[in-house]
Amino acid sequence: MDLTRPVLAALALGAALVCGPALARTSVRLARLDPAARATPLRTGTTTALLAGLLVGAGQLTGLRPATLALAWAGGAAVVLGAVDLLSHRLPDRVTYPALSAAGAALLADGAVEGSWAALVRAVVAAAVAAGLGGLGWLLSPQGLGLGDAKLLGLIGLVLGWFGWGVLLAGVFLGLLTGALVSVVLLLTRRAGWRTAIPFGPPLLVGAVLALAVGAGAAG
Repeated sequence: MDLTRPVLAALALGAALVCGPALARTSVRLARLDPAARATPLRTGTTTALLAGLLVGAGQLTGLRPATLALAWAGGAAVVLGAVDLLSHRLPDRVTYPALSAAGAALLADGAVEGSWAALVRAVVAAAVAAGLGGLGWLLSPQGLGLGDAKLLGLIGLVLGWFGWGVLLAGVFLGLLTGALVSVVLLLTRRAGWRTAIPFGPPLLVGAVLALAVGAGAAG
């Protein structure tokens, strides 16, 4: 019986219980630009639960290898970025850049240990392409796609591109679809108007998670 994944799941749950409250506080402080802000119990519980799901999923998807750390760090960053974007319509560089660096380093280590050099090259190219297209979207329509979204696309491209171009394309498509559905619901319920700015980061992150859950296992 292979005990690797059950052990990883237990470690992931423990890490979520330890790191979840800290990430919840970080999200609130970055959103409010207040270093003394505190997260509510509901936000702390929600953040911890989301982090637990992402960390467990990372371990189940890749097993025990350096690439698992890339997914885990990206998952923690995703929880914070999604929360900050929902609260303040911002995707802070102080979260995105370290996530890109940590995930890139972990994937580089994976290439050295597991020989996954082709996947690493594909991930780097995918990150550049995704960020470049996001930057082009920002130049063409700054009010539709923010520069922070373009940088987030770079992170998503790095992680999803490691699993394959199909996974990346599925993630972007599902992110766009999620954003469109959320916009329609908000319009129909009159909680937003045609000119209301809607944070685009959370739908992109949801699309990325769905693509990993559905397509990454088959791609790997």
